[in-house]
Amino acid sequence: MSPATLVRKYDLQNYIVYLGFIAIFLFFAITLRDAGFTSTRNLTNIVLQTAPATIMAIGLVFALSAGEIDLSFGSAVAVSALSAAVTMQILPMPVAVVAGLGAGLAIGAFNGIMVAWLRLPSFLVTLATLGLFAGVARTMTDLRSIPVTDDVFTGIFGSGKLFGVPSLVYWTIIGVAIGHLVYRHTRFGAHVLATGDNPRAAQVSGIKVPRVRFLVLTICGGCAGLAGLLYAGRLQAAKYTLGETDLMIVIAAVIVGGTALNGGKGSIIGALVGALLMGMLSNGLILMGLQVSDQMIVRGLIILIAVAASLRDTSH
Repeated sequence: MSPATLVRKYDLQNYIVYLGFIAIFLFFAITLRDAGFTSTRNLTNIVLQTAPATIMAIGLVFALSAGEIDLSFGSAVAVSALSAAVTMQILPMPVAVVAGLGAGLAIGAFNGIMVAWLRLPSFLVTLATLGLFAGVARTMTDLRSIPVTDDVFTGIFGSGKLFGVPSLVYWTIIGVAIGHLVYRHTRFGAHVLATGDNPRAAQVSGIKVPRVRFLVLTICGGCAGLAGLLYAGRLQAAKYTLGETDLMIVIAAVIVGGTALNGGKGSIIGALVGALLMGMLSNGLILMGLQVSDQMIVRGLIILIAVAASLRDTSH
């Protein structure tokens, strides 16, 4: 029996990300035993480092499931973090949090309007806004890094702990729980999947497809805004480079996690495992001494394999 036949017979397609996670973990655990890969500190660092990517992946699952894509969330992260940091220098911290989240939501809503009601392709719209808001982030502070010194902010969104558990872990759990609940157990989640599967049939059945498209891209922006706050809190600074390298990582996490590129299928839990997988992979490759360029090659190959598997699965 061929591997492909085995996968189809036992429906292993939905579990590949979990099996891959276990296999790669065991590989690194054995080969990097002396490097401390399985130490509590290192494994905790993997979870903390992947928290922003996980939050962004949740938003991207909604967008892809509806048949859309958002390429601008990296720029939205930087603009959101900078908006919060700049606002925090002159106004109370809660206002800065609203400013950061509001910036992400505004970018997502802008993308949503362009796609939902002006009927422009989301790929081209978000590719354009990727560059547009990257430029905005660079001009906001003249390429300067803005320190974040508010202890309450950094505690909530970065280095704080509650009952010995880092705050970033709580944000990951809360984000995944809410995302999964909305995606799998609400009417809106069903509308997202129906829109991605067959937008014309969804429209005929009474689903307001433009509204769904607008909302999923707004959700993407909001998740990027929260990720920006998490970056600013953890690094205790905001800079225009935040989010620059996240595009490939987040897309890889979502596709590896079982979300279809052409819509109608996705998994929030799978995206979480995919994000942790990408974080673990980067961590293990660093411990093995691979350069950043080598890591990019590996991630690129993973995306190619995941995309090929996703498209092959939808063709049967």
